[in-house]
Amino acid sequence: MKSIPVTPPSDNRIAQLIDANLDRAREGLRVMEDWCRFGLKRSDFSIQIKDWRQQLGVHHHNIYRKERLTSIDPAMGISHPLQTVRSTPEDVFIANSSRVQEALRVIEEFTRTTDPHLCEIASKIRYETYDIEIKVLNSTEGVNKREILKDCSLYLITSNSRDLEEVVLYALKAGVKIVQYREKFLNDNEKISQAKCLASLCKKFNSLFIVNDRIDIALAVDADGIHLGQEDMPTKIARQLLGAEKIIGRSTHCLEDIKNAEAEGCDYIGIGPIFPSETKKQLNPIGIDYLKKGLSETLLPAFAIGGMNKSNITKLNQINNLRIAVCNAIINSNNPFSTTDELIKLLKCN
Repeated sequence: MKSIPVTPPSDNRIAQLIDANLDRAREGLRVMEDWCRFGLKRSDFSIQIKDWRQQLGVHHHNIYRKERLTSIDPAMGISHPLQTVRSTPEDVFIANSSRVQEALRVIEEFTRTTDPHLCEIASKIRYETYDIEIKVLNSTEGVNKREILKDCSLYLITSNSRDLEEVVLYALKAGVKIVQYREKFLNDNEKISQAKCLASLCKKFNSLFIVNDRIDIALAVDADGIHLGQEDMPTKIARQLLGAEKIIGRSTHCLEDIKNAEAEGCDYIGIGPIFPSETKKQLNPIGIDYLKKGLSETLLPAFAIGGMNKSNITKLNQINNLRIAVCNAIINSNNPFSTTDELIKLLKCN
């Protein structure tokens, strides 16, 4: 490809500011790249940002470097108080993304006639950084959700109840960190209204809100994820609809189900039913020995499900780091706060 000629700026001050802003943009990109690489473990993001950094490096010509201002730079070493209040990696990422965008805008304005190729590259990268900001924020949101998921020991699954919102509130106050909305009787308008209320409650307690089966309702209320049964939508399609930041769980009833869920990229699984369940009467219990086998076959967060309550959970006390999912034990309890608290304490002692 024929190279586009670069005309040295007639004013060396312009060369100085182009040099300074190329340095500024590349430094900011390096910060962004390293967070994506080491913080988010997203090689696709880090490779893209690295490419932008290399493109700018190729066009950091000597005509700019030779005019570099260092010891006589009047603004050298000046900082701003807001730089000290960036408390999260996301704050640092956004600050450096903004820094890159500002630097690239300066480069665009001062290279339109003298270095049109650099001007074009700076403009292209600037617009692309706007897109990657959203992708990184979404990815960070997904990381945070999965960190909460890892620490969940008690999973509350709802069922139709007149006082459902109150019951869920008590469970959240007692320490539940993940709630699945499962409703088979209300119409869709009623389901969406109720799901919005429960999602809002979960958000206040920094707990995950998952919708059973209905991706449309999950999207409508901005749920944290979806739970799918064996006969529900394929995981790949669910992921395409929900995006990478959302959580996908899958019910499993045998070792093949568990392996499939893991291979498909599910974030967690339910294993069961362990005991006879009022919710899933058509399924035969798989038993404790099968639960142990299933847990040994996966690294995914796995919740034992099916007929779980305070009386039979002690039968599982030989299982380390036990996670359970419950429905009737809490939903139909006369004191959902106390029941939830007791279950969480039993799991901590396990």
